[in-house]
Amino acid sequence: MRILLIDENRERSEMLQQALHETGCEVVAQSSSTLDLIRLVADSKPDVIIIDTDSPSRDTLEHVCIVSRDQPRPIVMFTHDGDGDKIRAALSAGVSSYVVDGLDPSRVKSILEVAVTRFEAHQALRGELDKANTSLAERKVIERAKGVLMKQRSLSEEEAYQTLRKMAMERSVKMAELSQQVISAAELLS
Repeated sequence: MRILLIDENRERSEMLQQALHETGCEVVAQSSSTLDLIRLVADSKPDVIIIDTDSPSRDTLEHVCIVSRDQPRPIVMFTHDGDGDKIRAALSAGVSSYVVDGLDPSRVKSILEVAVTRFEAHQALRGELDKANTSLAERKVIERAKGVLMKQRSLSEEEAYQTLRKMAMERSVKMAELSQQVISAAELLS
């Protein structure tokens, strides 16, 4: 597993690197600050990001949020701050595992496995949500296009649907794409 390690404390960092090495992980990049997090992720393409900090700052959480949005991957945060608001903010930003006072080298491997599993489950849910939202948006466009055809051509709902379906097949385009064209054409002509 390729690891990007961010740790503001040199001694902790060395201990963590040793623990990672013993579990078969490779630290591909390291920094003492999250200021370069976005660039480091782009350059090193890690499988997992580990951030070891006394307490996650607002800047750290903003960088985590950007990485989670643009270059998503599992993020483990070791910290000494067990404040509930910080935990919620970190998880909302995209942290997969938030470990308080738990940098025990013998637990590193299992913590990484939990983070990866949780990240994969979250990504799967996000994918399903995106698919459902896309499907709903496409359905709305098709319904609007059916309404246009029903009004302009005095068709029933079923006839309008069949007309859209036939036109989409003839042109080898998705129904939602053809429906958007029908709506755009109707808007131009009105």
